[in-house]
Amino acid sequence: MRVLVTGGAGFIGSAVCRHFILDLDYEVVIIDKLTYAGNLASLAPVASHPKYAFERHDICDEKAISSIFQKYRPDAIVHLAAESHVDRSITGSDVFVKTNVLGTFTLLEAARRYFSTADNPRFRFIHISTDEVYGSLGYEGLFTEKTPYDPSSPYSATKAASDHLAKSWYRTYGLPVIVTNCSNNYGPYHFPEKLIPLTILNALAQEPLPVYGNGSNVRDWLYVEDHARALGAVLAHGKPGETYNIGGRNERKNIEVVRQVCSWMDKLRPVAGSHHDLISFVPDRPGHDQRYAIDASKLENDLSWRAQETFESGIEKTVRWYLANADWWHPLREKVYNGERLGLLKA
Repeated sequence: MRVLVTGGAGFIGSAVCRHFILDLDYEVVIIDKLTYAGNLASLAPVASHPKYAFERHDICDEKAISSIFQKYRPDAIVHLAAESHVDRSITGSDVFVKTNVLGTFTLLEAARRYFSTADNPRFRFIHISTDEVYGSLGYEGLFTEKTPYDPSSPYSATKAASDHLAKSWYRTYGLPVIVTNCSNNYGPYHFPEKLIPLTILNALAQEPLPVYGNGSNVRDWLYVEDHARALGAVLAHGKPGETYNIGGRNERKNIEVVRQVCSWMDKLRPVAGSHHDLISFVPDRPGHDQRYAIDASKLENDLSWRAQETFESGIEKTVRWYLANADWWHPLREKVYNGERLGLLKA
């Protein structure tokens, strides 16, 4: 199996590449533009592997993408490349439209042309998306594959658009597309702008731990390696034209997530007082959805996948990883992102 993985130097993408190469013995060709969130250090465990190849390109570059299909003749494409941080989309939506919508269109067209001549019936186009396309849940209920789309942010709106494009390329052209929608990922190699790594690194530096609003917003947390295994199952056994929701069944309020990180930091890096004292409630994000929660029954029943990590086991692994891997995150903290608040609207 030879797989193109777009965004393979990103957080989820690098986990997928490590899993595909080391656990599934797949050949992997990574396509990544190496934006601020792309990091070749996340691929160090597989970079010298004979089944690893890397191509630095923008997925909007039609000529480059088409040439890669012809050069490598893949059995599948797993499309993860995307601008993904909601806060950045609030003040810089243009790059989200270009990458998430136009980039997906470029990939779909290249894949369609390739598939029409490849004579490869097992070819698949796996399009990875987010539960944020469904909008906000109330205090009860779960997102299913039938939940209507209702995106709230520029990020989720562009992901919703790309989902619709992918599904229409299956219905109109017969391209064997499968769409997945995942809940919030966390784990090793996570860029430090996101809640959990930001909290860990701020706590380590004894800096304030920002929590939006009153911290009551709920997310369903999915350990990134569980997500990688789910995508392996979808690639191997998923049905073209179908959508699969991927969730960890680990709903937590944001304040609960931050407090759990603080408790582990108190245990592993004790200081005078408590890391809980660093928690600081800040003005909420514009359009902040109240709750996400995934019903992963279809994936669990049809493809026999189960999340292996509870939130408790996953968050312990995550905190310990960041404490042990300063050589990975320290350059990012020093040169790329120092923890400043993003997504603030100007008066």
